[in-house]
Amino acid sequence: MNIFSKIAAGLKKTKDSMMGRLESLMNSFTKIDEEFFEELEELLITCDIGVETSLDICEKLRAKVKEKGITDPPEIKNELKEIIIEMLGEDKEIDISNKPAVILVIGVNGAGKTTTIGKLAARYKNEGKKVLVAAADTFRAAAIDQLQVWTERAGVDIIKHDEGSDPASVVFDAVTAAKARETDVLICDTAGRLHNKKNLMDELKKISRIVHQQAENCSLETLLVLDATTGQNAVNQAKLFSETSEITGIVLTKLDGTAKGGIIISIHRELGIPVKLVGVGEKIDDLQDFNAKDFVDALFETETDFDYNYERLTDEENAEISDDIVPADADEEIITDEITEEIASDEIIDEDIPDITEKIENEIPEIEENISDNEAAAEKNEISEMPKKKDHGKFEFLFKEITFGKKKKSDEDPYSENNSEESE
Repeated sequence: MNIFSKIAAGLKKTKDSMMGRLESLMNSFTKIDEEFFEELEELLITCDIGVETSLDICEKLRAKVKEKGITDPPEIKNELKEIIIEMLGEDKEIDISNKPAVILVIGVNGAGKTTTIGKLAARYKNEGKKVLVAAADTFRAAAIDQLQVWTERAGVDIIKHDEGSDPASVVFDAVTAAKARETDVLICDTAGRLHNKKNLMDELKKISRIVHQQAENCSLETLLVLDATTGQNAVNQAKLFSETSEITGIVLTKLDGTAKGGIIISIHRELGIPVKLVGVGEKIDDLQDFNAKDFVDALFETETDFDYNYERLTDEENAEISDDIVPADADEEIITDEITEEIASDEIIDEDIPDITEKIENEIPEIEENISDNEAAAEKNEISEMPKKKDHGKFEFLFKEITFGKKKKSDEDPYSENNSEESE
């Protein structure tokens, strides 16, 4: 399953909810008027796109309808799709260009931080990079042990202190170790915190300052992990966390388990923070780079359209397939020789045809004789298996007259009086 198919599968619940209602809305109106736009606004709001974002989308759609003179409701589908793609903006990947690249992972408890770190570590390890993980979540019970299990699976090193120690000191030691070991990527776990807990948010400010000081010339990413199932509450979390840290990207987890995937549009439009990663499953490779076009295509396209997009190939894959069929450096003379050999082999086969024909003609009488014998035997067996006529004695006339319901001629007793007379 390629990247697009994973996104499409992960968005199935969102698509079924949002697009099913949109199709119903378009089919229930014969023209585009103000009532239609009011219904559309309500639909978008209830799909967790947010009030402000929904009003903005409808305002832009009104302008496009007026500009292009669109009157048929189903025709707005493509216009709506283009507006959302434009609103999501340009895709941005995680920056790990300058090593050690430091990735600080923040978010509330239960959003999926530890799982995200484990999947990221495995991804960069598979890409051949040297990865180090810092276990700076020292408050939650067994958080360090849980992270260590993930690092062992991914085959990467971990920097950890005792439970209850200062998280900022763990991050400081991890950045120092990453420089000394010439690590490519350092991923720092932090304590899960509620956005309304001031002391924990202040601790996060301290960690951010240490990372900026110690990794001055390094690539630095602060990823906020949000649970897609929380809907608009995730947007509120992002607003409050952005007041404490300079968030560079969003990781939206559990997208496959909710119909509230529309919050991606709201997050980007209201906060200007790009969604960089999305979780579309529980497997280690189900953390995917976010692509705005693939997201909108998966949201708007029908099931039959998916069949084409699932097999979409890159230019490199197309080149590999072409090389397998006819190598790029193949000489025309070699190909011509192969064709000549095939023609020659066909001529040799043609010489044997008269002998085969004569053999078949000689065997036909014997085959026909066997078929006749088999048919005769089958007919004999069929007659022997037919039920015998019962003798009812002097009261036989009663059995002839009594019938239950009307019988068709085909259902009559083959040994009845009429049939027997005809056979005689």
